[in-house]
Amino acid sequence: MRLGVLDIGSNTGHLLVVDAHGGAAPLPASSHKQALRLAEHLDDEGAVTQKGIDALTDFCASATEIAGDKGCEEMLGFATSAVRDAVNSDEVLAHVEEHSGVRLEVLSGEDEARLTFLAVRRWFGWSAGRLVVFDIGGGSLEIAGGTDEAPDVAWSLPLGAARVARTAFRDGPHRATEDDVRGLRKQIRAEIARDAGHLLRGGVPDRAAATSKTFRSLARICGAAPSADGPLVPRALELATLSGWIPKLMALSPEELASLPGVSPSRTHQIVAGALVAEACMDIFDLPELEICPWALREGVILERLDRISVVSRRR
Repeated sequence: MRLGVLDIGSNTGHLLVVDAHGGAAPLPASSHKQALRLAEHLDDEGAVTQKGIDALTDFCASATEIAGDKGCEEMLGFATSAVRDAVNSDEVLAHVEEHSGVRLEVLSGEDEARLTFLAVRRWFGWSAGRLVVFDIGGGSLEIAGGTDEAPDVAWSLPLGAARVARTAFRDGPHRATEDDVRGLRKQIRAEIARDAGHLLRGGVPDRAAATSKTFRSLARICGAAPSADGPLVPRALELATLSGWIPKLMALSPEELASLPGVSPSRTHQIVAGALVAEACMDIFDLPELEICPWALREGVILERLDRISVVSRRR
């Protein structure tokens, strides 16, 4: 069947059209994305502004048309932390549904971590053993670990790259002082370490992986193969290399950051914040490197949907 998966993240709205059936990897057929930057369309009270609501609604309406043109039988729409954490979340969802016809499901942080873990487990398979997964989004950081397809532990923290950048680097990271960075690093690590025992009690992982655009961009900066080489090329992010790059990244202007491999102009403002969060994850959990997985939340949503269809079919 052909599915449309509409992913409304804190940075980007992304429609992925896939051909999928049980027992096979979802095959991308078409992709349409737009920078929405909802995490930055928030007022002082934490509500999504009318400008942000209108941009989201227009994107959902255009995505519906594209999905129909591509022959999608079903559309799976979901939103993550930017909508989830907004004080006017219900108003945003109602406006989108009324004016675009799209009903978005708001995923909890735990569900984000769980579904991302499912996707990474399916990608690496059972040979990965005890698996831990990190995902830095625009608004939140998801952490999960376990030995099965469902993680033993899964949680979400308000440490997304856009969120951290918005609060810590209002004038850009290149204008931050050493004291600013030292304080931010301490804050990030305290937040992650607070519940680190949930994951550490399970023992040393057999495989540690990362997903998301932020991790992919950081890995590319640190020397990983470009996306043009395809998803099957192994990629990793090494802690030592990342730590060496962070001071260099902080000294660069937005224009210079945008010239780096793997960094899109719309994400230059948050790459340093993402690097600090990634470094903290690897350091706190004593992980010298993270393997980059091309599958993430969207694939997890698709796989869970296919699993449900398969169960219903067997019962008939």
